[in-house]
Parts: sequence; C-alpha cells; structure tokens
Amino acid sequence: MKAWSENFNALSLDIDREGHSEYWLKGGRGSGKSVFLARKILLGMMAHPKASAIVYRRVGNTLRQSVYEEFVKAIDALHIRPWCTFRLSPLEIRFRPTGQRIMFRGADDPAKSKSITLAQGYFGYIWFEEAAEFSGMDDLRVIMASAIRGETEQRPLTFLSYNPPLSARSWINAEALVPVPDRLVHHSDYRSLPRAWIGENFIQAAEALRETNERAYRHMYLGEPVGTGGQVFENVVLREVTDGEISGFGQTYAGLDWGWYPDPLHFVRCAYANGRLTIYDEYRTVRTPNRDVFNHLTAKKGLTRAEEVIADSAEQKSISDMRAFGMRCVGATKGPGSVRASMKWLQGLSEIVIDPARCPAAAREFIEYEYERDRDGHPVDTLPDRDNHAIDAVRYALNRVWLRAGE
Repeated sequence: MKAWSENFNALSLDIDREGHSEYWLKGGRGSGKSVFLARKILLGMMAHPKASAIVYRRVGNTLRQSVYEEFVKAIDALHIRPWCTFRLSPLEIRFRPTGQRIMFRGADDPAKSKSITLAQGYFGYIWFEEAAEFSGMDDLRVIMASAIRGETEQRPLTFLSYNPPLSARSWINAEALVPVPDRLVHHSDYRSLPRAWIGENFIQAAEALRETNERAYRHMYLGEPVGTGGQVFENVVLREVTDGEISGFGQTYAGLDWGWYPDPLHFVRCAYANGRLTIYDEYRTVRTPNRDVFNHLTAKKGLTRAEEVIADSAEQKSISDMRAFGMRCVGATKGPGSVRASMKWLQGLSEIVIDPARCPAAAREFIEYEYERDRDGHPVDTLPDRDNHAIDAVRYALNRVWLRAGE
C-alpha cells in the first residue's frame, strides 16, 4: 500500500528538500493530512537519527485518542514497532536504537513549553494538530521559539494541520492568506483519497450531506471556510493569477483610496470582462506622503502617465498633488446611493477573482467583509464602514463601469 495519496506527493518532495520551514495542511474531514504527517515525520526521523519530534494540541487530554494513535498506526504501517517503546505517562514514543523521541504535549499554557528539553539531539519536527484550536499565531510562536534552538543537522520543520473554521474572520483562515516566503499552504479533501482507504460508509455520509445541505458539506468535508451567512461577497474566488493572464488582459483599471493612519492608503489594479472581475495588483501603506506614494507606484508598480487612476474624490488636494507629480488621477463620481449601487454591482458579478499572494489585503477584506448584526447576532442589511479600503479602491477603479451598468 502507498504511504499516502498522490495529492501529497509534491508536498512530500518539498519537505524532503526542506523547501520551506512551515507547512500548513488544511482540509476537510477524512482528507488524509494527519495520516500523511505521522508517516512523513517518522520517515524523516529515520533519515535523521538525531532528530526528535514534538506534537501539540491545544488541550492535552485530547492527544492520546487522536494524534498519538495516528503515530501508532503509522508505526505499524511502516513495520517498525519492534524498535519502539510506548509510554502513556508522559505520553511519548521512543526509538530504542537511537534514543529519538516523539513527545506529545498540551499547549494549555504556551509558556510551559519553555521547560521542554532533550538530553540528546534536537527537535527536527514540530506538529500543531488541530491548529485552529489555538488562540493565534502568538501562542504558536512562543512554543516554536522554545523548541527550535541549538545546533541542528537539518532544517527544523513546523507543521500545522487543521480543518478551516467556518468564518473567514478566524485568525487561522486570515493568516493562511498572508504570503510568507518560507511557508507552504496545502489543501486536501477526501475526494483525492482512494475509496478503499476511507470506506463506502464515509463516502455515503458525505454525499448525503451534500444533497441536503451543500454549505455544511463544503465546510465539513471539503474544508472550505464558507462563512457564517453574513458575508457580503459570496462570489470571491481566491487563486493564482499568472503573468500570462495579466499580459492577456485588455483594458485594466486602477483605483486609489486615500489614507494616512490608522487607515491605510490603498492602490489597486484590476481587470473586468464578461462578468468576471480580477484583482491582481495592490499597494498598501500608512504614514506615507503623496510624493513617496507616487514614486513607489511609478518605480515599483510601473505606473505610467497613460494609465488613469480613479481616486476618492473627497480629497481634492491629494488628487491635485498626484496630477502635479505626473499621475493621470481623477476623482470618482459619487452621489446618493452610489456606495450601495457599486456594492450591488460587485455582488452580482459571476466571480471576483483575487490572487492572495499578489493582493493579500484585498483577499482578506473581500472574504471577511460581513453585514452588521443586530443584538441577537443576526445579519442586518447595513454595510460596515471599516476594513474596506481595498474594496473602496476597487469601487473607484470600476467607477465608470458600474455607473454605466446602472443607466
């Protein structure tokens, strides 16, 4: 039997060559991510006889019946049980020939991890199982800083595995969108596994839920953060936008939302055709004078005098500044109901495609933007005027397009 499904092959190769230091494995129920990680860590330890592993869950008493048992099954699958010693207090698996250890700890208090030490070797692997249960990245950083120290013969690797929470506002869903050069985010779901691995009963339960409640199915089995029902934009698609796509765009549009601090200034580029909006470039900054913004856009973003930028007309002085510097900057046309009209136009598009690596701020705003709620927590038909700087920049960029659509 294969150690894991083909969906994990490229990820496995990247781990082998230590292409990244952080690996985020997200997905739905039965996706195989925990099976993959247990086996991959064991194989890595066999290749590096001084490397030990430590596995965390938010609450310690959940370890034995979850990730510990996953390692036991992986050990049996790899036929290495005769060389292993299993302890329940403290929870631990040890390789007798080398003294390597797999330690299991709860992170109820991240500061307690400061006392974790090894008599020999080093922690080559840290795994945060059900990482969404943690309070945030700060908790994880405290643990990583404590475990990853001293000399190592390999690059220590950190793994996070989790089912994405329902709400896009969850810290881990938002953090997964942040483009970190040394982080690889991998998504999987049960459909990539051989049917014999997961069983017909599992598949039938998944398909039954898909028929009766597709939203719940997408969240539970496909691992999609489908939202809490209050999101403004349900047509957002996050994916890579290639250089080839960009070069093939016809007319493109640029928008600028002014800001200083704490509100940022946000510049955006996008393309629109046949009901699909593609957001592929952005620049966000705070406390930056207009001259420096102009210099950045021309030097780093390739903005030319031929490219029109439609900006928030509320700041005529800033528009005049940009025009004096050489930008073809004009104010957006506004009027009663213009915000609502432009938002309805965006909501009615077939797709709003956003490249989260090129435009992380826009990606985060569009998927997290939700209607206000009443005192009972139910969404009401009121749009919040916060955390919407990229959204406003897009509305300005397409100002003439949605105005024509409403004529």
